Amino acid sequence: MKKDIKRIAIVRLSALGDIVNSAVTLQFIHEKYPDSKIEWITEEVFAPLLQDHPLITAVHTLNLKELKKSKSFSLLKRTISQLRSLGTFDIIIDIQGLLKSAVVARLVGANTHGFDKNSAREGLSSLFYKTTSHIEYDENIVKRNTFLVSDGLGFKIDDIMLKSKNPVFETVIYPLEKNGKKNIAIVIGASWESKKYPKEKVLQLCNELKENSIILWGSDAEKEDAIWISKNSAYANIAPKLSLIDLVSLISSVDLLIGNDTGPTHMAWAQNIPSVTLFGPTTTRMIYETSINIGIKSSSIVDIYHIDKNDFSIKDIPVYNITREAKELLK
Repeated sequence: MKKDIKRIAIVRLSALGDIVNSAVTLQFIHEKYPDSKIEWITEEVFAPLLQDHPLITAVHTLNLKELKKSKSFSLLKRTISQLRSLGTFDIIIDIQGLLKSAVVARLVGANTHGFDKNSAREGLSSLFYKTTSHIEYDENIVKRNTFLVSDGLGFKIDDIMLKSKNPVFETVIYPLEKNGKKNIAIVIGASWESKKYPKEKVLQLCNELKENSIILWGSDAEKEDAIWISKNSAYANIAPKLSLIDLVSLISSVDLLIGNDTGPTHMAWAQNIPSVTLFGPTTTRMIYETSINIGIKSSSIVDIYHIDKNDFSIKDIPVYNITREAKELLK
């Protein structure tokens, strides 16, 4: 451990799943540095997930998407001024490893820490860090995040700690139907079309499981698919439009979650809820597998350095493989 660490900044701007997989570090930082203040810098759309976290002292938000869209010099000036006015941090850890996040970290202060040029997603980001850590880019994403943070702070987060972690987010119980059946959340959305399991197979999945399947959606297009599934299955119901806080609450209350490689699916692992994650153009590197959190990968070969967004092989995952794993987890 390092001495005199009193104020820590975490830079993780996006996306939802990455923030979820980074927030697991909070409990371990707090355990080693119980008197330190931990502050988080993120895109404002994700702030509600973090603002009331008991281990975070303050959440500082940016709107880089608006800045990029508007190309406003005055907004750029205000953003830079905001970052420079946050005060002095003993360490600023950029978990994202992108050029934009590295610039944000450096604007906050000089005591920056991040991935070295051979570890970061964008190697140029390493030029903005005072100190760096090396871990192979193809290592598990959760292990990368936890290693970077713990290495920067002078301690170790090991598998035993991760497997016995507390739920990452505090939440309340979400009111779910109680009719003697299990409640299963099914995440049908994702950031790319090729990461989505076909709605026809989701329908088949609901009908074969014969439990209470709650279809989670985000966009209008996903809502249409969710409505179609619920209309065609006696076992499926569409979830209401959910805030980030309600989403965590619902996921924390179900018996099982099945979903694509996307943020809400990762929340199940974060909350110690059993889950099955489906992979086509990405790999199980994106989740931390446990006895209750498993991944099912299609047969395609993935180059993680050059992801093929036209790899639709997720559609070839047999429904039977998912139902078999789901039923084992529900026992």
